[in-house]
Amino acid sequence: MTDTAALPPPSPGYPPRVALARKPLGILGSAMTARRNVLELIPELAVRQPMVSGTLGIRWHMVMDPEALKRVLKDRVEDYPKSTVTRMILEPAIGDSLFVAEGAQWRWQRLAAAPAFAARHVEALAPVMTAAAETSAARIAGAPQPFDAFEEMVAATFEVISDVTFSGDEGFDRDAVHHAIDRYIASTARVSVLDVLGAPPWVPRPGRLVSGGALRRTKAIADRAIADRARRGPRLPPDLLDLLRAGVDPETGRSMNPAELRDNLLTFIVAGHETTALTLAWALYLVAFDPAVQDRAAAEVAGMDRITAADLPRLPYVQQIVQETLRLYPPAAFLSRTARRADTLGGREVRPGDTVMLPIYALHRHRLLWDDPDRFDPDRFAPGVDRDRFAFLPFGGGPRICIGANFALQEAAIILGTLLARFRFETVPGRVPYPRMILTLRPQGGVWLRATPR
Repeated sequence: MTDTAALPPPSPGYPPRVALARKPLGILGSAMTARRNVLELIPELAVRQPMVSGTLGIRWHMVMDPEALKRVLKDRVEDYPKSTVTRMILEPAIGDSLFVAEGAQWRWQRLAAAPAFAARHVEALAPVMTAAAETSAARIAGAPQPFDAFEEMVAATFEVISDVTFSGDEGFDRDAVHHAIDRYIASTARVSVLDVLGAPPWVPRPGRLVSGGALRRTKAIADRAIADRARRGPRLPPDLLDLLRAGVDPETGRSMNPAELRDNLLTFIVAGHETTALTLAWALYLVAFDPAVQDRAAAEVAGMDRITAADLPRLPYVQQIVQETLRLYPPAAFLSRTARRADTLGGREVRPGDTVMLPIYALHRHRLLWDDPDRFDPDRFAPGVDRDRFAFLPFGGGPRICIGANFALQEAAIILGTLLARFRFETVPGRVPYPRMILTLRPQGGVWLRATPR
């Protein structure tokens, strides 16, 4: 792949961006770069051209063209399954659950889980989000300043996902699950040189052999909570566990067994708290970075002591900030697929076995798709602004679009609105977060801010 060049400090209106690659590096250098930050493998050319292809152990194609992305994610989705590397990283933790399953195995799970994420159920879970937002505000008010907004948002969103998943069951050890997930990501989610070389899955990756104990303990905790719920019966109102237990594939009549419930619940816990926490942490940094945006959002939420789902239609600008944050710093910033059949994308030949990379980070900053794309501007998402559906993919696209997208957007808007109503945030000189992706796009060094009560 390619090497990187250092970037100057962010200038006004231009928050930190990844130093994209500028010259070839070779197999070993690419593997080392990928372990440090997957996004630094993206060539600078990728934000100026619709596709970039190459060979490095494996044949690969980076796709930034909306029409080609539509073909991969929607029109021929069965021909582009999740890549082998993605499955090797995630299957030990979440099995053949909704996120990694393919074909018929994916379809029946999606149909069975869909009712749990219907709009009425997502809205019914909003009080948990409001309560977590208020608890977070109380912690920030009592915290030494400056504070790490990323750590705080991780705590807030984990409260939400654990409460809406297991309703605070005593048998569900939140801290143990949280720490096990963190250890798993830190030890297994880095790309191996064997991945770059295209080695088959049965060749051991040493870094992925060290987290078995934490995974087994996490699954055991979830299994106990599921068994306990089966004995006690559903909660009122039902939580995500109850909704998934009741879910049935209307085509086959199949429902999830305890192991399938566990794997899907762990999927939602892993995906449902860190991704939203990242969105909120980056959003807080961006509003602190741009005081004019913060003032406009604060005016929108002024006087709102307790923000609920019913208030969201009156908070369009807060929701625009969330969307623009997802554009600049998409948590799932780099996706990959393995071509199953021969195809043509953007005029380029794709052979069976080729790796097709979907660098969402580059797509969202592409010079042909966005005006001044590195600038923070929530008005890009103002009502009536038109854009290609496949130019903005923070939750993916097509039939496999993230099932929890509306849940995440609702949670982010409630928590962000609550915090902006209660505090003014300022950046800390010399503490600029750098976007670094291993499994998700994290702020290296944390997001250090000062919060002043309004």
